[in-house]
Amino acid sequence: MTDTLVFDNTLADGETVHEMMAHKGGITYNDFNILPGLINFSVNDVDLTTKITKDIEIKCPLVSSPMDTVTESSMATVMALFGGVGIIHGNFPTAELQAAEVLKVKRFKQGYVMQPYCLKPDSTVADMIEIKKRYGYTGAPVTETGFVGSKLLGMVTARDFDFITMNSNSTADVTMETPIAQIMVPVEKLTLGNAADAPEVSIKTLKKCRLGKLAIVNKKGDLCALLCRSDLLKTRDYPLASHDSKNQLLVGAAVNTRESSKKNVELLVAAGVDIIVIDSSNGTSTYQVEMLRWIKATYPKIQVIAGNVVTRQQAKLLIDAGADALRVGMGSGSICITQEIMAVGRAQGTAVYDVSRYAKQFGIPVIADGGIRDVGYITKAVSLGASVAMMGGLLAGTTEAPGDYIWGPNGVRVKKYRGMGSLDAMEAHASSQDRYFTADSDQIKVAQGVTATMKDRGSCHKFIPYLIRGIQHGLQDIGAKSIAELRQNVDDGLIRFERRSTNAQLEGGVHSLHSFEKRLY
Repeated sequence: MTDTLVFDNTLADGETVHEMMAHKGGITYNDFNILPGLINFSVNDVDLTTKITKDIEIKCPLVSSPMDTVTESSMATVMALFGGVGIIHGNFPTAELQAAEVLKVKRFKQGYVMQPYCLKPDSTVADMIEIKKRYGYTGAPVTETGFVGSKLLGMVTARDFDFITMNSNSTADVTMETPIAQIMVPVEKLTLGNAADAPEVSIKTLKKCRLGKLAIVNKKGDLCALLCRSDLLKTRDYPLASHDSKNQLLVGAAVNTRESSKKNVELLVAAGVDIIVIDSSNGTSTYQVEMLRWIKATYPKIQVIAGNVVTRQQAKLLIDAGADALRVGMGSGSICITQEIMAVGRAQGTAVYDVSRYAKQFGIPVIADGGIRDVGYITKAVSLGASVAMMGGLLAGTTEAPGDYIWGPNGVRVKKYRGMGSLDAMEAHASSQDRYFTADSDQIKVAQGVTATMKDRGSCHKFIPYLIRGIQHGLQDIGAKSIAELRQNVDDGLIRFERRSTNAQLEGGVHSLHSFEKRLY
């Protein structure tokens, strides 16, 4: 039997994180490395559970940025499926459109679909086709009023209207104008679930009867919810999925500090949003504090991420105002030019370290926002005290990011990626101006971001698992079995760091080759 291996701590190299940061200079992720630890566990044993806010725990430290070229419902959905959270941007023309994106995420995967799209008896096949086209649903319940909570009359599925004709003058049995009542399966022929039953009972009924959808009704026959087989399969395929108490995917949304954003918050809460992010380049303004206090007073159960901040003074102001988490970063994003133009900001590593050290006293998690170039930077951000890393550019070129692919130079497929402080974003939406305190009437707008393109990274269904596995390997090399253990051992000085010279940084990357292909996953 192999003897138990231990490190001799008297031979420790490098320095503690506190020693590394003691000189008070600006350090960012590429300025240091973490020294290796003892590997005595499998990479599969590494637990990435962490907190994104004071009351919300997730299975991996990943969150997508609320940018209009990064996060809408598709991105937020896949982030939640793999254990993270997506924050839907606030650059929609109307508050209703943003709330609709949240609703799409909440309806994607859940034990019970609490607000399914319903039809009325006089709805037509065309109405069902529209639901299928817009939301991807292949069937819908039919109720007296067309809403949940009224008497269930039947169910219509794709098999009922697959072979219709588009010609309204056709003599075919089913056309686009055929009333749903004529083709639906009446309630008398449906297998139903009881609203009073435990979820396990309804699931057993759905499996036993081999149903695609099980309508859940109360004693009066009113529709209460739907249980979908596809949702049960998604639960099996995504065991790390971030979900709420109703088994719906977690999702966040961003609002600005204007008075008009209160309407956005109202609609977002009604749609089921879990997290509100108050989106501002400098989070310590009277506008943000007032908005933060209003949200917490009006909707005390909603978790609010405030920011952005980079100093302890800023952190104290927002924590005292009721913030449930802090977003840290100013001028460190790949498309951000705040430090260059405004001469204001801070090196991201130092900002994360200092703010995290202060926020930890109050149990407030920190989101490291900006400067995440690749998977190793996520591990470094967490080692400095962040609970999660927020990604913008790293996700912008993926399939799930908003926008269409275009062909760039040399035949490379790219997607547009722009900073929320770019002129493009500010000219397109007022909310981007608000984030950077630019008034509608300003004739001269000062850009704090650029417009760019990002190379196609493929689908997040492959890219996110790569990031998760990369973080797990990083923690394994450090010798930490969990994020909690990593942070504790960093704080205790057991995990050591070493600053890197410019040449050491060059040496740590690809060098001295004629050519190479960098395939990561």
